[in-house]
Parts: sequence; C-alpha cells; structure tokens
Amino acid sequence: MFITNRIAAPLALAAVTTCLSSIAVFAAEPPAAIAAAVDAAFRPLLEQHGVPGIAVGVSVGGQQYFFNYGAAAKDTGAPVTENTLFELGSVSKTFTATLGAYADALDRLALDDHPSKYLPELDGAAIDKASLLHLATYTAGGLPLQFPNGAGGMESYFQQWTADATPGEQRRYSNPSIGLFGHLTALALNDDFAHLMETEMFPRLGLEDTYIEVPEAAMARYAWGYNKDGKPTRVNPGWLAAEAYGVKSSTADMMRFVEANIAPDTLAPLVQRAVEGTHIGYFQVGEMVQGLGWEQYPFPVSLERLLAGNSSDMAMKPNPAEALVPPAAPEGPALFNKTGSTNGFGAYVAFVPDSKIGVVMLANKNFPIPARITATHAVLEQLAEAVD
Repeated sequence: MFITNRIAAPLALAAVTTCLSSIAVFAAEPPAAIAAAVDAAFRPLLEQHGVPGIAVGVSVGGQQYFFNYGAAAKDTGAPVTENTLFELGSVSKTFTATLGAYADALDRLALDDHPSKYLPELDGAAIDKASLLHLATYTAGGLPLQFPNGAGGMESYFQQWTADATPGEQRRYSNPSIGLFGHLTALALNDDFAHLMETEMFPRLGLEDTYIEVPEAAMARYAWGYNKDGKPTRVNPGWLAAEAYGVKSSTADMMRFVEANIAPDTLAPLVQRAVEGTHIGYFQVGEMVQGLGWEQYPFPVSLERLLAGNSSDMAMKPNPAEALVPPAAPEGPALFNKTGSTNGFGAYVAFVPDSKIGVVMLANKNFPIPARITATHAVLEQLAEAVD
C-alpha cells in the first residue's frame, strides 16, 4: 500500500473586517514523539479496517503537521495528501452551528425563537413548540436520526411529526433536527444555505478548500469513498443533507477551522462571537455536554469517557438531557469533538483550546468510531505532553 508522510507548519490567522487574510505555510519537521504517536495510532487502521486512505492533521501550539496514508482512489492509487477532499459527514453540523451562531451575532435570529417565525407553514405544528436551540442540540422532543422512508415532503413531515417528549427533556441525535435548524438559519438570512456557507461562512473562517458542492476544478482531488462491500461511493443527498452531513473538505482546510476554534480572537469580531457561541454548553447528557455542533468534555478526559460519549447508544437512542442554567462555556480546560460518517467516509475532529492542541482525521471508509477515537485520544495525550 502506498503510504506517504508530508508535513507543514504554522498558520498565521489575521482577521480583517470581514474575513481572514491569506495564510502562509512553511515547512517544518514534526517532533519525533508526535510523528511516532501519529504513525503508531493511525497507520495500523488501514489494514485492520480495510481503509484505503487516511489523512491526519495535527495542531500543537500553532504548529501544524500533516500525515497521509494510503490512496484516495483504489483504481488509480492516487496518494492521499493534505489537499485531498473527503466527505465530513456529521462534522458538517459544526459548520451549520457556526452559521446559526453567526446569524445570532448579526441579530437575524435568536436561539429561543420558534420555527414558525421563519417558516410560517409550521405554525401550530408540534415541532413549533421546540425552539431553534432545541433543534440545534437534538432536544426538540424525539426527532429521528434520519427522515423516515415514505415521508411526503420535508415541510409536510415536520407538519405531521408528533413529539414523544417535552422539548429539552431528552437528546436524540437527529439529522432532521439540526438540518431544520440550518434551513431556518438560511431563511433568517434570506439566502440559500449552501450559497451562504460557500460565499459567506467558509471564507469568513479562512477556509479556502471547503465545499457543499465540489467545483469541477477540484473534482480530481475529491477522494472516492468505499462502502462495506468495498465499492466506490459518494454521498447521495437527501432532504437537508447540506445542513446535516454535506460538507467536503481537506485536512489542510480543517486545520484552519480547528485553529479558528482554538483561537477565535484571531477572527473578525462577529465571526469570533459565532465561533465562541458554539463553545457554550447547553445540556448535560451523561458525561458529555452538548453545545451547538460540538460536544464537550473536561480535559484531560479518559478514553473510556470519550468512547461512552460517542457510543452507539448516544447516537441511536434517546438520552435524558439536563439543561445547564445558565448556559456557559466550560469553566476549565475542555475537549471539543465531533464524529462524522457517510456511506463511504469517516471523520473525527477533536481539539483543546486551553492546550492549543487539535487533531483532524479524515478517511475514505466509514470504519468504526471507537477505532477513530482511540487513535485520536492517543495522539492528543502525546500532544498534551508536548505542550506541558
């Protein structure tokens, strides 16, 4: 199997009035301990889980390193690089959350608004008892993981949906939930969601290579994903796909996003407020705190706690939710994380702002989440030692 290691280094984020300035990349060698930790954690996953290619980005103290393994496409053997585009799956939700927080900073919406304010067709429906905050945190009252087969239309589905819990009482992870939040955000901003992301939000975050719809000029760098049968596949969009799982990006760009989250004060003021808004915790769910997009844990965090917070029970079942009053950013060091999957891709992002460390892992196979988290946790422990 073709394996490469490529490394790049510090990115300086400089805010201007509406967006970030261009970013310079300089070559640097990773410390031996970090390189060894990444290699030991991620290289074995290719063979263990039949993953064609994995791209890993690491940030420590403002320094970035990229480690690339395997192939972006089996038929051509094209190597994975830090510029290979991968489907992010549900990591996309963190961008939807950031856009919603940005609209809030602009005073174009409020998190305690209800859906019918922006979509009058939902007036009187059960979903209208939930707030935008409930939609963004999967606590609207029992929306399912996916839209059910046979639903007559997106708006019709929400008009007919019936709740099985009072908003705010339980967290049930749901694409329709945060998908509707993104859709309502776009309505509040009087624009199409994908257009807003690609022309407003991504550029304001300093992202140069992140898309909802991959342009023709970038298609050669768009990896093929591989399903459980080893067949090539890419995402098949459905209702609210762009809002819930539709973003494609590279580790180079995702490192920019991670560093924007580590140091939001480098961003323009309204974008800073938006990013910081996604770091506020709203609900305690087991040992995890649910914010807008990101999920939080005190740091350092044990592998067992991180696995429990990202377990199939957390993703597939309702879990009791306790509102944090008042909502607040973590009082001490915290790890923020989000997993993501499509039929052919798997992703995981985790970072600790107080320690200025972060890891992005993108792969062109949806391999088990516990393996992604175990590998990333091992690397984060090494990074934490490096900054002590």
